[in-house]
Amino acid sequence: MKILGLFRHAKSEWDDTVKRDFDRTLNARGRRGAEVMGDHIRAHGIRWDRLIASPAARVTETLTIGLPEMPVILDQRLYLASTDTIIEVAQSYAGDGDSEAEAILMSGHNPGLQEMILELVSPSHENELFREACVKFPTASYAVLECNVDHWANLKPRCAKLVHFARPRDIDAELGPEY
Repeated sequence: MKILGLFRHAKSEWDDTVKRDFDRTLNARGRRGAEVMGDHIRAHGIRWDRLIASPAARVTETLTIGLPEMPVILDQRLYLASTDTIIEVAQSYAGDGDSEAEAILMSGHNPGLQEMILELVSPSHENELFREACVKFPTASYAVLECNVDHWANLKPRCAKLVHFARPRDIDAELGPEY
């Protein structure tokens, strides 16, 4: 079994002076969410063999604040990536033989990350966590899937079970939806 983690970037700024979506950084709420979720990810206790991320500013800032101790592999293909691309990128960095990763954490954007859950979770493993993640995978959300594969090369649709799902508001009520 392989473990796949998904960590969406935290809440970003919609500043009119930033010309490109790629360059948007976090707002104050996002910086707090990144910190809270980084603490949660560490406390959750999975030893991540690889952290692979989109190089977009909001993703790299999320990781710098939330998981500063983890080395990050940045891959341009993860910027606004589809599920097929996310799987391809994970497989390309997974290694093989004795060096094959057991647990990979991917950080990037929606809709791709949420669609990964929809794509990978088998109907027989749909549970309450899955139903909540289907409704919304908000900024700074973190999900963990147990993938019923021996090698990352075999990662395919309907091979997984969602075993953990946490949103910033689950950890700190002040980070809940703004109305």
